[in-house]
Amino acid sequence: MQFSRVAAYLWAGPNSLIGLIAAGLAIVTGGQTQVVEGVLEAHGGLVTWILRRLSPAGTQGSVLAMTLGHVVIGQSLGALSQTRTHERVHVRQYERWGPLFIPAYVAASLWMLLTARRPYLDNPFEVEAYQAYG
Repeated sequence: MQFSRVAAYLWAGPNSLIGLIAAGLAIVTGGQTQVVEGVLEAHGGLVTWILRRLSPAGTQGSVLAMTLGHVVIGQSLGALSQTRTHERVHVRQYERWGPLFIPAYVAASLWMLLTARRPYLDNPFEVEAYQAYG
């Protein structure tokens, strides 16, 4: 593995640790994991239950998947497949921002809210991820 890849995994590591805890919760409650393109993906069990109850501010519906460092949790295998391109953008964002990603993401959402914009859809991190589709 190249030094730059190792550095990216280490820099995103604190966030990936949160993701590993979530993946562990999925496994012990009947979920499954797989590694795709160097990213651990987990679905099912408690993860599905949690994601179905989350709804990004200003949107309808539940969260299909969520990235935590180099771990992506999803409601199902299909949800992981459907959102893979979008979530990989977030993986790269975690590699750039490291432990600052979550505070930066929350701050960006709060700024959107304070400036009368949509906290999820207008968040620059989400805008970048949604642009990956087009």
